Amino acid sequence: NIFGGNINVGGSINIGTVKQASNLVTINQPIMPSENLASKHIILTLASSPINEARLRLDKEVREIKNVLRLAKQGSNFSLEQREAVRPDDLQDALLDVEPEIVHFGGHGTGVDGLALENEVGETQLVSTNALVRLFKLVKSHVQCVILNACYSEVQAKAINEHIEYVIGMKQAIGDAAAINFSKGFYRALGNNKSIKEAFEFGCNAIDLQSLPDYLTPILLKNVVSAKAVSGHALLRKNSKPVQ
Repeated sequence: NIFGGNINVGGSINIGTVKQASNLVTINQPIMPSENLASKHIILTLASSPINEARLRLDKEVREIKNVLRLAKQGSNFSLEQREAVRPDDLQDALLDVEPEIVHFGGHGTGVDGLALENEVGETQLVSTNALVRLFKLVKSHVQCVILNACYSEVQAKAINEHIEYVIGMKQAIGDAAAINFSKGFYRALGNNKSIKEAFEFGCNAIDLQSLPDYLTPILLKNVVSAKAVSGHALLRKNSKPVQ
């Protein structure tokens, strides 16, 4: 007999053991299909708040992003990967390991001098605009959107946009509360099937609804040429609209 148990019509099927090639395999519970992670849009958050700079609530920002995606209608279509206390050497590791479609940096920006990451002892180590541009050129096949939620990051956003389809930066200093509210509005809209342009506008409006003065600080850049170079992952290609 193949099945060592009993089959009762109209009731349940009790399976004992299956004998195959002299090996016994016990079947004692149904096999559940595994979640298809490959179908999800991957967000990589990079957080850096050096100990010698003003402390930022980056933990709260990531928590709020998780929460709005959890509540959003299509939030389950996104997978969030986190990297904290990011050092320059961590950038390549994270981008190669995760292969995200969205890269979200939260931290300090210094304008033309670059973004402030951390060194081995947790203090500021700047990464230049040129180095960031060369890095994102190497991963443009899967990265479709970069958010630089950091003060004075417009200069980096414009340079990175040469290779990445959508890039968001900040024209001037932005307060901690405004940066967090922008992230909430942006990912809430993205999780409810809005385009990147629409999500950007929701992010700015989320700042405005809190009566904060920074709602005009974020900028959205779109590079039509770089969009054609992206292959494989298709981040919201179905409903993305051109930036006016």
